[in-house]
Amino acid sequence: MSRHILTIDDSPSMRMLLKASLTAQGFIVSSAEDGAQGLAAAKAAPPDLIITDINMPVMDGFELIEAARADSDLRLLPILVLSTEFSDDKKARARSAGATGWITKPFEADKLAAAIRRVCP
Repeated sequence: MSRHILTIDDSPSMRMLLKASLTAQGFIVSSAEDGAQGLAAAKAAPPDLIITDINMPVMDGFELIEAARADSDLRLLPILVLSTEFSDDKKARARSAGATGWITKPFEADKLAAAIRRVCP
Protein backbone atom coordinates (compact mmCIF):
# COMPACT_ATOMS: atom_id res chain seq x y z
CA MET A 1 0.00 0.00 0.00
CA SER A 2 1.39 3.39 -0.99
CA ARG A 3 1.76 6.06 1.64
CA HIS A 4 -0.17 9.31 1.16
CA ILE A 5 1.93 12.41 1.76
CA LEU A 6 0.48 15.92 2.01
CA THR A 7 3.01 18.61 1.07
CA ILE A 8 2.36 22.20 2.14
CA ASP A 9 4.44 24.99 0.60
CA ASP A 10 3.57 28.41 -0.82
CA SER A 11 6.05 27.97 -3.69
CA PRO A 12 4.45 26.34 -6.76
CA SER A 13 7.87 25.17 -7.99
CA MET A 14 8.65 23.50 -4.62
CA ARG A 15 5.25 21.76 -4.64
CA MET A 16 5.96 20.48 -8.17
CA LEU A 17 9.49 19.36 -7.21
CA LEU A 18 8.23 17.51 -4.14
CA LYS A 19 5.42 15.87 -6.10
CA ALA A 20 7.79 14.71 -8.85
CA SER A 21 10.37 13.39 -6.38
CA LEU A 22 7.92 11.64 -4.06
CA THR A 23 5.72 10.22 -6.83
CA ALA A 24 8.83 8.73 -8.47
CA GLN A 25 9.50 6.96 -5.15
CA GLY A 26 6.01 5.43 -5.11
CA PHE A 27 4.23 7.81 -2.77
CA ILE A 28 0.77 9.28 -3.37
CA VAL A 29 1.12 13.06 -3.09
CA SER A 30 -1.38 15.84 -2.55
CA SER A 31 -0.47 19.45 -1.91
CA ALA A 32 -1.63 22.71 -0.40
CA GLU A 33 -0.25 26.22 -0.68
CA ASP A 34 -0.53 27.41 2.92
CA GLY A 35 -1.13 26.05 6.39
CA ALA A 36 -4.86 26.78 6.46
CA GLN A 37 -5.44 24.99 3.15
CA GLY A 38 -3.18 22.15 4.33
CA LEU A 39 -5.01 21.76 7.62
CA ALA A 40 -8.37 21.61 5.82
CA ALA A 41 -6.99 19.01 3.38
CA ALA A 42 -5.56 16.91 6.22
CA LYS A 43 -8.87 16.98 8.09
CA ALA A 44 -10.82 16.04 4.94
CA ALA A 45 -8.54 13.11 4.04
CA PRO A 46 -5.89 12.43 6.70
CA PRO A 47 -2.56 11.59 5.03
CA ASP A 48 0.10 9.23 6.41
CA LEU A 49 2.56 12.13 6.67
CA ILE A 50 2.65 15.92 6.31
CA ILE A 51 5.69 17.75 4.92
CA THR A 52 5.38 21.49 5.55
CA ASP A 53 7.28 24.69 4.96
CA ILE A 54 7.51 27.23 7.79
CA ASN A 55 7.25 30.63 6.08
CA MET A 56 3.85 30.79 4.39
CA PRO A 57 0.97 33.27 4.18
CA VAL A 58 -2.38 32.84 5.99
CA MET A 59 -1.14 30.15 8.44
CA ASP A 60 2.57 29.42 8.82
CA GLY A 61 4.11 26.03 9.51
CA PHE A 62 4.35 26.54 13.27
CA GLU A 63 0.64 27.38 13.46
CA LEU A 64 -0.19 24.40 11.25
CA ILE A 65 1.76 22.01 13.48
CA GLU A 66 0.11 23.38 16.63
CA ALA A 67 -3.36 23.11 15.04
CA ALA A 68 -2.70 19.53 13.89
CA ARG A 69 -1.49 18.52 17.36
CA ALA A 70 -4.66 20.02 18.87
CA ASP A 71 -6.87 17.95 16.51
CA SER A 72 -7.72 14.47 17.82
CA ASP A 73 -7.65 12.95 14.31
CA LEU A 74 -4.26 14.46 13.40
CA ARG A 75 -2.52 14.49 16.79
CA LEU A 76 -0.28 11.48 16.09
CA LEU A 77 0.41 12.18 12.42
CA PRO A 78 4.13 12.51 11.57
CA ILE A 79 4.99 16.05 10.44
CA LEU A 80 8.30 16.87 8.77
CA VAL A 81 9.36 20.49 8.33
CA LEU A 82 11.06 21.26 5.00
CA SER A 83 12.43 24.79 5.15
CA THR A 84 15.27 27.08 4.11
CA GLU A 85 15.38 28.06 7.80
CA PHE A 86 17.93 26.18 9.85
CA SER A 87 18.49 28.15 13.06
CA ASP A 88 18.45 26.18 16.29
CA ASP A 89 15.70 28.39 17.78
CA LYS A 90 13.40 27.76 14.77
CA LYS A 91 14.05 24.02 15.03
CA ALA A 92 13.39 24.13 18.78
CA ARG A 93 10.16 26.06 18.19
CA ALA A 94 9.04 23.47 15.62
CA ARG A 95 9.89 20.62 18.02
CA SER A 96 7.97 22.26 20.85
CA ALA A 97 5.00 22.75 18.50
CA GLY A 98 5.11 19.02 17.78
CA ALA A 99 7.16 18.56 14.58
CA THR A 100 8.52 15.06 14.08
CA GLY A 101 11.62 16.14 12.14
CA TRP A 102 13.34 18.89 10.14
CA ILE A 103 14.89 18.86 6.67
CA THR A 104 16.66 21.86 5.16
CA LYS A 105 15.99 23.02 1.59
CA PRO A 106 17.24 22.36 -0.97
CA PHE A 107 16.54 18.70 -0.24
CA GLU A 108 18.19 15.60 -1.65
CA ALA A 109 15.59 13.06 -2.78
CA ASP A 110 17.32 10.09 -1.13
CA LYS A 111 17.72 11.91 2.20
CA LEU A 112 14.07 13.00 2.12
CA ALA A 113 12.99 9.42 1.36
CA ALA A 114 15.12 8.12 4.24
CA ALA A 115 13.56 10.67 6.62
CA ILE A 116 10.09 9.66 5.45
CA ARG A 117 10.84 5.96 6.03
CA ARG A 118 12.10 6.75 9.55
CA VAL A 119 8.92 8.54 10.63
CA CYS A 120 6.39 6.65 8.49
CA PRO A 121 7.54 3.00 8.19
